[in-house]
Amino acid sequence: MATIPRFKPLIPELSAGRNIGIAELGLRGSLRFAQTVATVCPQALKWLLQWRQPKPAELRELFEALGATYIKFGQFIASSPSIFPKDYVDEFQACLDQTPAIPFTKIRQIVEQELGCPLEEVYQRFGETALASASIAQVHAATLKTGEDVVVKVQKPGVRAVLTTDMNTVYVLTRVLELIVPNTDRDAVAGLVAEMYQSMIDECDFVKEAENLNVFRRFLVETGNDRVTAPKPYPKASSARVLTMERLYGCALTDQGLLGGRDPSEGLFNALNTWFASLTQCSFFHADLHSGNLLLLDDGRVGFIDFGMVGRIQPEAWQAMFALFNGVSSQNYRMMAEAMVAVGITRDEVDVEALTQDITALFTNLNALDPVRVLENNTGDGVNALLSDLGGIARNYGIRFPRSFTMLLKQFLYFDRYMELLAPGVDLFRDERVDMMFNI
Repeated sequence: MATIPRFKPLIPELSAGRNIGIAELGLRGSLRFAQTVATVCPQALKWLLQWRQPKPAELRELFEALGATYIKFGQFIASSPSIFPKDYVDEFQACLDQTPAIPFTKIRQIVEQELGCPLEEVYQRFGETALASASIAQVHAATLKTGEDVVVKVQKPGVRAVLTTDMNTVYVLTRVLELIVPNTDRDAVAGLVAEMYQSMIDECDFVKEAENLNVFRRFLVETGNDRVTAPKPYPKASSARVLTMERLYGCALTDQGLLGGRDPSEGLFNALNTWFASLTQCSFFHADLHSGNLLLLDDGRVGFIDFGMVGRIQPEAWQAMFALFNGVSSQNYRMMAEAMVAVGITRDEVDVEALTQDITALFTNLNALDPVRVLENNTGDGVNALLSDLGGIARNYGIRFPRSFTMLLKQFLYFDRYMELLAPGVDLFRDERVDMMFNI
């Protein structure tokens, strides 16, 4: 059989990961481009005739109608408050990533194609009803032939091809935008598209997610941490599009209705200390620790799940980050302001005193709220709103945070709010149960 030529993405920096056959991309890409044009043109024509920008809700609804890539794009906007306008960041917090499950017959076909054998050779039981379904993948419960209970994450068909086609389109459009809009920061725009693409590609690479699980589990062993765990991946039952992982039984740390009277505070301290240790002793940190991804297990351990989104930070930024964390915890808003200026990217001189006053007003209002309202179930919408407000303040002073820093700060704010809810009165920087292990 002749070898299929490989497609080279238009985005020059983005050649990592498994490439897509040009035959597949040509067919899917042409259809996808036509679908995108058919969806976008009526809306764009309406905005053009009315001579106005799209309202945030209109743009979110359009992104959701366009599917996986644009849903992820919307979530990127929602998590980048120092880059995008506040009203758009706020609106895209509601960008839905829950999609109808594809039929089990298709799931079976994908799994068997990826693993190279019938389903029954690997699993003695495979649930036909999905536990969850999102734009990129859906999850099923199963039992391996060797008896272990597992969950199987299956990538939906055509996701990588659609993503690559969409992002090449976005890349071309941004280049056109740079030509017609004066004073555009070309490096910032191109870098933003490249970062979005890489983030999405990483989520599609289940081999990389499995490696993240293995790295985190090794980190736990090397640090002697038996109070926290992460799902064990099963490589013989996994591939780039199928990830079979150990099934962990428990409930969200903040789900007091399912805790059965158990005190979750010890588990929270274990999770917090583990995350702090990972910042300097692991090659990445978990970058999506809403409470649904922190489980209090039936045996008392804490389970970190879903390692599709991780972050990395440069060592030289640690001092400013530590100061910012300390400022949040101690409500020292001058320290926060100085740290924001130190870690952010700005071309202008910043009025630190005025910045301090704005941060003080924001956190004074926050501290008056019930932490349950700030966390808002398992989605962390309140923390997202806080980040959006803080990012809006930064933008007013010409400060732009690296996205990795925003991801890091978001996790810290999660923990800060969890402490308010489950261990009120705890000072994260002075309580003897907290071990930050920054080594700076």
